[in-house]
Amino acid sequence: MFQVIKPNTKINFVGASKYAYIASFLLLVFTVVMLIYNNGPNFGVDFTGGTLIQVKFDQPVETKNIVTGLSKLNFENITVQNFSDSIASPEYLIHTDSLKMTEGNFIEKIESVLSASTGAKTEVRRTEMVGPAIGKELQNQAMQAIFFSLLLIAIYISGRFEQRWIQSGIVGGILIAAVLLLAFFKINMFIIILMAFILTIILFWKLNLRYAMGATMALAHDVFITVGILTFLGKEISLPIVAALLTIIGYSLNDTIIIFDRIRENIRKKSKESFTNIINISINETLSRTILTSTTTLLVVTVLLIFGGGIIYDFTLTLVLGITIGTYSSIYIASPILLLWKKLSAK
Repeated sequence: MFQVIKPNTKINFVGASKYAYIASFLLLVFTVVMLIYNNGPNFGVDFTGGTLIQVKFDQPVETKNIVTGLSKLNFENITVQNFSDSIASPEYLIHTDSLKMTEGNFIEKIESVLSASTGAKTEVRRTEMVGPAIGKELQNQAMQAIFFSLLLIAIYISGRFEQRWIQSGIVGGILIAAVLLLAFFKINMFIIILMAFILTIILFWKLNLRYAMGATMALAHDVFITVGILTFLGKEISLPIVAALLTIIGYSLNDTIIIFDRIRENIRKKSKESFTNIINISINETLSRTILTSTTTLLVVTVLLIFGGGIIYDFTLTLVLGITIGTYSSIYIASPILLLWKKLSAK
């Protein structure tokens, strides 16, 4: 019978965790540098407001000619992104800070000026317009959704693995109330979420919620690095990307819980083993399932990435990145953090 991982496999994952920490540290530094260089994530029209236009040409064109044509309509801060792999009939996404009414002959004007500036027949496929106030509100709600999902997951893990439902519930309630209260007073949402996350980690440490700490840090690691890579690739953070990030959180958590469950079982069954050996044994015992699940999921998502078209390309790309990073973090970040916690507590 074919087996992906042979029984009694003894890979020293904990021994390699120091290299994983170095790799993760470098990726986190890379993400910070990219975000600073780009003045934060490259938020799309959903979160910044403005006008989004998707256009198709019947022959190759130069992006500078697209910008030149739209400038005649008084569009400001124009960015042009390739939206298809077709060379003969390319499509582009055009994002501008200008709010233009999409009524009357708006589309005809765009097609006319772009045809003149590029020398190619132009077809406007779709237009979207979002006001700046709505965009900012959606941006804040997206950050809240990611933070609250991490927090509620941490509460669930604390209750399931450590039977600390009341303590973790109180911590969660206080943090959620604090975030919503500070948001009411119009304090920058990014600062609020950052401070709330740091406070969450401190409270988990003080209350000895080690499983919640491991899972939360691994999930935050996955989201942060994925956003960094998307920023490096020049991808816009839109509502579908936020949906993909939340999907990644759920997927990565599933892997982490399987390993945590096995660690908890082996603590009871193999009480004479060191905690380092228990973690290694647990990861090896669940490795076959981890590889099979991740591989099959990646195969499906990769097919969507290749054949799904431009509409869902960024969404599926985010899933591919997140699933890969999430599988890695479940093995090399979440579980070794439990061991690191034990060593620090002993000191």
